[in-house]
Order: sequence, then structure tokens, then C-alpha cells
Amino acid sequence: MNLNNSLRPASPSFQLWGGLECTVNRVRDNYFSQMERNGHAERVQDLERFASLGIRAIRYPVLWERTAPDGIDAADWSWPDERLPVLQQLGVTPIVGLVHHGSGPRHTSLVDPAFPAMLAEYAGAVARRYPWVEYWTPVNEPCTTARFSGLNGVWYPHGNSEELFVRALVIQCKAVVLSMQAIRAVNPAAKLVQTDDLSRTYGTREMAGIMDFFNERRWLGWDMLCGKIDEEHALWGYLLESGASAEELLWFKANPCPPDIVGVNYYITSERWLDHRVERYPESHRTQYRGIAHADMETPRVLATPTPGIAPLLQETWDRYGLPIAVTEAHIDANREDQLRWLLEIWNAAKKVQQNGADIRAVTVWALLGSYDWNCLVTECRGYYEPGPFDVRGPRPRPTALAAMMRELASGRPLSHPVLQGQGWWRRPGRFLAKPVATSTAVADIGERGAFRSTLPQPILVAGATGTLGHAFARICKRRNLACHVLTRQEMDIADPASVEAAIVRYKPWAIVNAGGYVRVDEAESDAGRCMRENTHGPTVLALAAIRHGLRFMTFSSDLVFDGSLARPYVESDRVAPLGAYGRSKAEAERRVLDADPQALVIRTSAFFGPWDEHNFVTQALDALAAGRPFTACADQVVSPTYVPDLVDACLDLLIDRESGIWHLSNGAAMSWAELARRACGIAGVDPAGLEERRGADLELAAARPAQSALGSERGLILPAFEDALVRYLHERETGIPSMPEKQEAAHYAS
Repeated sequence: MNLNNSLRPASPSFQLWGGLECTVNRVRDNYFSQMERNGHAERVQDLERFASLGIRAIRYPVLWERTAPDGIDAADWSWPDERLPVLQQLGVTPIVGLVHHGSGPRHTSLVDPAFPAMLAEYAGAVARRYPWVEYWTPVNEPCTTARFSGLNGVWYPHGNSEELFVRALVIQCKAVVLSMQAIRAVNPAAKLVQTDDLSRTYGTREMAGIMDFFNERRWLGWDMLCGKIDEEHALWGYLLESGASAEELLWFKANPCPPDIVGVNYYITSERWLDHRVERYPESHRTQYRGIAHADMETPRVLATPTPGIAPLLQETWDRYGLPIAVTEAHIDANREDQLRWLLEIWNAAKKVQQNGADIRAVTVWALLGSYDWNCLVTECRGYYEPGPFDVRGPRPRPTALAAMMRELASGRPLSHPVLQGQGWWRRPGRFLAKPVATSTAVADIGERGAFRSTLPQPILVAGATGTLGHAFARICKRRNLACHVLTRQEMDIADPASVEAAIVRYKPWAIVNAGGYVRVDEAESDAGRCMRENTHGPTVLALAAIRHGLRFMTFSSDLVFDGSLARPYVESDRVAPLGAYGRSKAEAERRVLDADPQALVIRTSAFFGPWDEHNFVTQALDALAAGRPFTACADQVVSPTYVPDLVDACLDLLIDRESGIWHLSNGAAMSWAELARRACGIAGVDPAGLEERRGADLELAAARPAQSALGSERGLILPAFEDALVRYLHERETGIPSMPEKQEAAHYAS
């Protein structure tokens, strides 16, 4: 493979690229490194995983802060020395990044006049060490980084002024020019891939001044590099008023460094709506700029008619610069099906703009290993994780459905996942966070989204309509726009092969979820026959039907398959040893299901609590104690509480990922039933004085329980933390409004 020509198509073509989230941002004196958190810093094997996706190029870091924090003479090249040649050998072209939302080593910053020369010195050293590297991004997103660091005060040096924004922008752009000069002194064929957020702002007529300004400001980084800024530029006066000198601005005109590829990054937050009627919006979206109070919200959350999306923005970029373009970040923080739908929408939009004559080179899937804490702009380590094509929350990166879709896109194979038949949340009626605003914006041409548009999408078939899980699956599938049919026993008796076959023929599902079964643990001791029929024979019948029809199958097991003899949480490979009839029915079901269908997914979980039924332990405890009634809870049986909405969301993601085998899913904490009641009372503000703590032996239950059945996992802890889940449970219990784990859209690229 000729790497020097791999990104330069001889004829119109379209490539799939990948990107590694590698941000090393500074917040006061603390550095936040994505690669330390996602584990790639220690895993060279990831490079083969990346190559397996079919990508032709990867945005890959050789970061200044990590490689040479104490100067070139003290640089440690061992990390890129090991990795860059491997990418070359695997046929994946590296687009080398030097600063990614960073501010350089501690002795400099984005407002340091010496920053450009120092970065250029480092860039030259990297180029001399790897003279074969052709594609470079010396500074990622200079305009966006200048906003966060110089205007919004989020990152170092935490500026809050137009002057510091402009200073940080000018210095970063000068650093790009000098860095490319240093690189091209080594390799004259070196190419600049200059990335930034491709935003657009809409608004009410009263916000036209700020809206127009923002829509000009978004081009500033690219305009500087292209030598477009002079006395005729729309923001010339603004730049001078904000402290830039005419001499330094005209320096860019005398030293143009236009991108060889304009790299546009596009998020659900990239398009904004500004509204002077602040009372219509949540407090979290009210702000002011230049003394003008207004609301600032991502357009999908407020515009009654969706914007057309990325396609006209790509066309606008082509019309402005006439330079090759690549989408260099395409990502959404969402459930798995919407991640797939977002990628497909951007892929099809970019291809359409290319077919209309623009030179669009690629779409880059971001981020291959996911990312951490972008919902707070990486200002804290909260542990909030967004998976990408790989999920790193286990012992090794686990491919998700995005990985399979990337391989299909890269090879030109038909897209196979049925969930692509649905609309993404940004186009669904329930997307609004404020009263919808009617605009003249044209509706996106969703007919171009691909062959998966369907009026009758394939559903998920869910058995157990009357139970807690079945009810939760119905709610959450509706919210996630996943077609499903939740069936009662009369509509499908899971233990009757003929009934199961008839349901499959009628509904034509792509997956079956067994959310029903016998749940009365103590009564099972005297009703073992019925328990085995519903908990063992029924799931086996479903598994056999699923493998016969080529369907995905998921069923639920329990922590009660264990005897409690271990002094640690149980993991998936631990030996089962149930103490009672219920546990035996679940353990036998696990064996039979996986024998019948090795691709089946078996979920072990425990101790449900949730906002949608009155019979779960936490709800009963709070209702009783808040009313002053006594409540009895076992103090010597340790379990893993599981928030039902989180459980169902994770199960659906795993099902979409086509995962198989046994998974332990809980919210990750181990505690007794009594402690669970106390912790719920503490957060709810309920007096626990009426809580009566008892030993399990004193409760005179018919079925023996393990003293310790907490669930750990050797495959990955993928549910949110227990405390977070409990807070969200109480919020929905009190308000009736779902409270989801905070998503990236809340803050990622606000104006």
C-alpha cells in the first residue's frame, strides 16, 4: 500500500476513517488524559482492533504534553516509536496530532507568545523522527479550544474575555503555520488536516446580531490559515477591538497555510438556537452575551422542524474554501441504536454532498475507544463514559454494534442491523426540552438515510407483559424508538413450541426477550413443577426457536444461582450452587439455553428497584417509613441493587451489540437489604427510625437465601453507579419525569 497516496483519491471515492479520543486538557494545575483512562496508553494491541474496522486512516496522537513535557532533549519517543510503525504495517494511515484540546507543557499556555515557536520546534522533531508521516494536525480545533480556554473559562488559562479568546486563537493558528513549515522542511509533501467544530447558529429575529456574529466567528481559524483575514473581512474590526494587531493578522495573509483537507467535526450540539424569550427555557440553558440575556439550546431540543443536518454545512464549507473536506469527528452520546442511526445519517449526507460535486474525502468515526466525562467538558473525573465502536469497561475492549456497522460501511456490504429502520431521537416527537419553536427551516431529506427506512420495522418480541421487566421493556423501547411487541402468556405461551412458532410467524421479530417467568421464590419450594416449566422449559423453547429462525435471544437469570459461600462478589465464571427450587430452575435454564443457542444472552441480576411499580423493596420501604409505619429488612443478606431502567437500557445495548453468554448486570454496589433501605431514606430525606433490622434466619422464609450474593463482573461493569441511580429513581418517583444519566449534549459545544 502506498501510504503517501492513500488519502488522495485518483478518482471520486469515499473512505471510512477512525479517531482516538486523546484529549490532554488542563484545568488549573490538573491534567486530564483520555488515553490514560481508556487504557490505550498501555495497549498496543488496540491498533489491530482499529485496523479490523476497515478504516483507511486514523487520527492518532503524538502529543507534546506526553512526549516532551520537559523539552525536546528529554523527549521520550518510546510510545510513538512502538505504535506508528505498526499502523504503517497494518495499512492504516496515521494523521498525527500534536496538541488535542491541550495547552502544551506546564511552562507554556495558549496565550504564551512563545507557544507557536515551541510547538514548531516539537513538530520538527516529530517529523525528523517519522519522516514518512504525511498527514498532520498540529492543533486540534483551535477555535473551539480558544473558546473553552479564553472565553468560557473552562480550560487553562481559564480566560473569560474576548481578548483572551482572540489571543488564544491567533497563537494556536500561528503555531499551526510554524509547525507545518517545520514539518515541510523535513517532508515537503506533508499535508495539513485542520479540524474544528462545524457549527451553525439559528435564532429569533431579536437575536440576529449575535447569531450573525457566531456564524462568522466559526470560520475564524480556517480563515486565518487560508490568509482570508484583512481589512475586508467581516470580523476585522472585532479582532482589532479584541486586542489583535493588524500586523499579526496580516502575517497570516503573508504566510498562508491552507488546509490540504478541511476537517469538520459535527455533534448534536453543533447547531444552536438563540432565543430572547428566556422564560421559555430551563435555567440550565439561559445565558448572556455582550449583556444580552438569551437562551442557548441545541436545535433538536427546541425547533419544531428539524434542521437539514450536516449536509448544507458541508456544502457551505466547500463553497467558502473549495478545499477537500473530511468529516473528522462523527459521534453522538446516545443509546446504541441512535449511535448507529447518527453515523448512517452523517455518512449518507456526506456522500450526497460529494455526489453533488464537493470534494468530500471521508467520514471519521469518533471515538474508537469511547470517551470519558465530556458531559462536564472534561473538567472533573466523574466516571461518565460514552462507548464507541469499542467499549473499554471490561478487561479488554469489547466491539459494539458500531464496529460491525463500520466494517459493513468500509467494505460496501449492505447494512444489516434492523434498528437502523428507526428514526434517531433528534428527529422524534419526544425530543423537546422547551416549547417547540416553529421556523422556516427546511426538513432534512430523511428519505436519503438509506435502504433501512421502513414503515413496518422489525420488532423485538418481549415475553412477560404483566411483569416488572416486561413493563419496563415496553416503556423504554418506546422511548428509544425500538419497535417491540410485549406479549402476555395468552398471546405467547413460552413453554408451548406451537404458540412460540405462531408468534414468530405473526410478528417477524429480529430478537426475542424473555422478561417473564416464575418469580415467587418461597412458593417455588412447594410449586417446583410450575417453576421449572416457566423458568427452565420456557426459556429453552424460546432459545431453540431463536436459533432455528436466526433471531437474537435474551433471557434473565438471578443471583440466587449462587450459595453465598464466597467472600467476594460473584463473577460470571463462578460455579453455580443454588440453595432452593427457584435458584435451581434458573441455573438449569442457563445451561439449557446456552446449550440450545450458544449465541443467546443470559443476564444475571438481582434486587430490582424502580419508579414504575409499587412492589419493589425500595418503594415499599420508603412508603412505609415515610408514613410512620414500621418496616422490616434483612440485615445479614448482601445483594446488588439494580435500577430497572438502567438494567433495561444496558440489556438493549448488549442485544443490539449481538452479545452472547452470561453477563452480570447491577449498579455495582454490595449491601444488605437493611442498608439499602437506610441509604434510600438518606437520599429521600425520610426518617428511618421505623426500620427494623432482622437476621434472615428470623424471617422464617420457606426458601433459603445465600448470605452473600452480590454480583461483580469479569466482562464489564456497564450500569451507572448505585448512588446516581438512586438519585434518579427518587427524582422520577417524586416528579414523574424520567431523569436519565447526564448526556454530552448538555454542554459539549454550547456557544
